[in-house]
Amino acid sequence: MIDAMEIKEIMEHLPHRYPFLLVDRVVEIELGKSIHAYKNVTFNEPHFTGHFPHHPVMPGVLIMEALAQAAGILAFKTAGEKPHPGSLFMFAGIDEARFKRQVMPGDQLHLHVVIERWMRNVLKLKAEARVDGELAAEARLICAKKDV
Repeated sequence: MIDAMEIKEIMEHLPHRYPFLLVDRVVEIELGKSIHAYKNVTFNEPHFTGHFPHHPVMPGVLIMEALAQAAGILAFKTAGEKPHPGSLFMFAGIDEARFKRQVMPGDQLHLHVVIERWMRNVLKLKAEARVDGELAAEARLICAKKDV
């Protein structure tokens, strides 16, 4: 079990950068099994300018992206690798996605991802995003390691 990862270490394990880095802290990782991370949702994020200016809501696609980024950290840490220009873990599919609660500025979006299967370079994962313990979104994600 690995305890917290702060932003500097997160940036070593994800190729994303502002404004598209959507994981602020990792609370806990169990290598080969699961990750719990979170994203602090703030009003100054660029998507809130146009995504319902009078009722700001975090887009569902960004919630899925945050879950995928948490999955990427889990995959890279489990494999003992870091992203490099020639290889990335990328989305290969999203199944059974459901959105249960709006995510708004001021929320802390908790990202829970569990590896269900890992075959060669393809991971199948169960993912949930929660706010204040309440389910905001869930999906089954498929991520694949790709040479780019």
